[in-house]
Amino acid sequence: MNITSNTLTLAAMGVLLGLISTATMAHADGHQTAATQGVNVNTQLMAAVNSSVRKKDNTLRDQYRHPAETLAFFDVKPTDTVIELWPGTGWYTEILAPYLAKQGHYVAAGFETEPKQDTPGNNFRAKAGKAYQAWLTDNKAQLGPVHNVVLDPPSRLTLGTPESADVVLTFRNLHNWAMQDQLEGVFTAAYQVLKSGGTFGVVEHRAKPGMKAESGYMDQAAMVALANKVGFSLTDSSEVNANPKDTKDHPKGVWTLPPRLALDAQDKAKYLAIGESDRMTLKFIKIAR
Repeated sequence: MNITSNTLTLAAMGVLLGLISTATMAHADGHQTAATQGVNVNTQLMAAVNSSVRKKDNTLRDQYRHPAETLAFFDVKPTDTVIELWPGTGWYTEILAPYLAKQGHYVAAGFETEPKQDTPGNNFRAKAGKAYQAWLTDNKAQLGPVHNVVLDPPSRLTLGTPESADVVLTFRNLHNWAMQDQLEGVFTAAYQVLKSGGTFGVVEHRAKPGMKAESGYMDQAAMVALANKVGFSLTDSSEVNANPKDTKDHPKGVWTLPPRLALDAQDKAKYLAIGESDRMTLKFIKIAR
């Protein structure tokens, strides 16, 4: 893959047509409106977040995941080449693919759908990957073009032509790679595919000191140190996805909380009141070596 993104000249900060000098807030129905949080959400991004392309169940998660604020914080432009690592069922694909369809490129670095080894993890990811591909095909007209690559560490860690991407994003995946002892390889792959000055945007469940990856939570300082090791520099962090209600001591780890609710009906009201997990939101920049 060798995709060259166009450049986008941002309008002056005072011109409301090009930029909304605010972040966003989710209504109960998931619809995003302006709120004072100090990030600039351009009109194309706001339109993508509020698009009818998105499933209603997904928009209901906006109150916890703040997609407009998060993508604006990562400075994702409509002209960018963006690679999303392990997009899962397409929660962010519904926003990013239409947003990038006209001027940029959206690349989904998804699961291996034909694994060589028959393991529960491989089979789960293969089934999920096939469902995602079928969903992309069924919704191609609404989503726009999506380029697919396979991310299956350690055997498949090439995300594209070196220095071809403007942004690499990952949402709530770090613990999965850490449990496979593959986290450094994934960070290195992100570094290699990014252009000099490109952004590596990370959102992940935030651990208390001493927690293990098996809990689903990861230590923020350790993630910054690993990113620095492979060549990234932390340029900013945001508390947009923080949740002080999350005590992080749940019986089934982060999966105790919504949307998974691993305990089913047991203490369901309690965990719904907490909401989704407390999350770090980190913006790294590739520093040329």
